[in-house]
Amino acid sequence: MIISRSKPNSLGAAIFYGGLIAGMLDAVDGFVANYFAAGFNPIQVLQFIASRFYGAAAFQKGISGALVGFLAHFFIAFAAAAIYVGANRFLPMLSRDVVMWGTIYGAAVFIVMNFVVLPHTVFLKSPLPLPLLLNGVLGHALFAGLPIAWAARRITNQSSFSTQAA
Repeated sequence: MIISRSKPNSLGAAIFYGGLIAGMLDAVDGFVANYFAAGFNPIQVLQFIASRFYGAAAFQKGISGALVGFLAHFFIAFAAAAIYVGANRFLPMLSRDVVMWGTIYGAAVFIVMNFVVLPHTVFLKSPLPLPLLLNGVLGHALFAGLPIAWAARRITNQSSFSTQAA
């Protein structure tokens, strides 16, 4: 039997780097997509994220509304990384095919957030226009799921040890 364990600090590093990189890339993708789709600047995009807590008042809060959106965005990115890294410890297949599982995970995160979690928040908007929906699924697959999966594999495999038992 092979037992593989990762040091706790390596799991934290995988969550930190996976969440940080995914959060940054996803934010840039969201800024660009929303600029071209609706003419929104980054502050407005972050205020929209905050509107899930404050409703329309988030847009009146200026930079403080954008800061709440920024913090919420990165909280979600780190939470998504923590879930994947945790699952990676128990499902070794996640480390074997990072591209497949990372893209599936990123797309799943987008779908769960937009069709399960966000409908239960304060500010409900009409459904996403098709270009933003497609960008959201593809963007999360490539810019959120893949960095999280790569960080989980790279960091947890570097600090893993194996013992053989008969």
